[in-house]
Amino acid sequence: MDRTIKTELEEIRQRGLYRQTRLIRGRQGGRVNLDGRDVLMLCSNNYLGLADHPRLSEASIQAVEKYGTSSAASRLVSGTMELHEELEHTIAAFKQTESALVFNSGYAANVGVISALVGRGDLIFSDRLNHASIIDGSLLSGAKLVRYTHNNVEALKGLLEKYDSHQGRKLVVTDGVFSMDGDIAPLKEIAAQKQSADFLLMVDDAHGCGVLGDNGRGSAESLGVLDQIDIHIGTFGKALGSFGAYAALSSELREYLINRARSFIFSTSMPPAVLAASNEALCLVQSDEGRRLRKQLQGNTDIFRDRLRDAGFDLGEGTTQIIPVMCGDTDVTMQFSQQLLDRGIYLQGIRPPTVPSGSCRLRCTVMATHKPEELRHAADEIVSVGKELGVI
Repeated sequence: MDRTIKTELEEIRQRGLYRQTRLIRGRQGGRVNLDGRDVLMLCSNNYLGLADHPRLSEASIQAVEKYGTSSAASRLVSGTMELHEELEHTIAAFKQTESALVFNSGYAANVGVISALVGRGDLIFSDRLNHASIIDGSLLSGAKLVRYTHNNVEALKGLLEKYDSHQGRKLVVTDGVFSMDGDIAPLKEIAAQKQSADFLLMVDDAHGCGVLGDNGRGSAESLGVLDQIDIHIGTFGKALGSFGAYAALSSELREYLINRARSFIFSTSMPPAVLAASNEALCLVQSDEGRRLRKQLQGNTDIFRDRLRDAGFDLGEGTTQIIPVMCGDTDVTMQFSQQLLDRGIYLQGIRPPTVPSGSCRLRCTVMATHKPEELRHAADEIVSVGKELGVI
């Protein structure tokens, strides 16, 4: 091994930032087999419990039997199958847009869309806590990146006024639900800025899609501004229990991305099994079962959040199924995580560079399929370890 790589790895270990994979055997669910042990899963994005839902599994099986296992090419060569178009029609109807385009991951969607839409001479206004894929797409684009204080509409307004005379294209981009804090962007107030400023508004609703809104259409639906977002980004690998991502947008923007988004142009398209599962998931979340699962998720979230907050934990300002237990110190956070695992609760510690230094946390994620008694027990264990470590 290159000596500099070995040295850097050792430095990562010494700083308490070393990461490694953990093996889950069998299905994803509220409880999983982790490294040979049965544990309660409290750090998955499988919010509605759809990752092993029979309807999604059956749709995948039927797609494999009918279409095979691969598209065998990129979309612009020979990799566009009828399932791709069917899914994109379903997405557009779901998000109430003219059109949609499927990408292979949320990362590929954000990087591809941003770097296609803006470039040198253009401006990107980005929330300071936006996902890494938004930051990477912005840097890759070559546009000037202007970051505004988290969820601060007045700060954004001031920046838009400052650059009012700028001649290039302007893009405002924000997460819908912030993945590490669980709070929701003030989309209604941000969209209102379009009355006085000319910009495209892009929202990455990876953690809101399927969960928020009467029909599960996400944070924009829940805030009543679904029709005021120019580009809706969403993923299938979280609440929707499948894989891949999408951009829901106008027909003209879709046509533009097909010709300019490199992560779309130069990737083999998603396989039939994944497309079919994703399509079935969108149908399910809009059904009575989807509404029931969202109600269960909200109830479980309230039980868990209230118990931890009453015990004195700092949980931030979030209101969603993502609940950060703020610990601050890296070593304390990882000790916290390990002691919980010893007690049968799998809850990952989050450290830099995912979050800023000094803001390490346990990122708790509640699922609709958790049992209330499991969550109460888990919260009590978190309180117990939190007291032992001096977090509360």
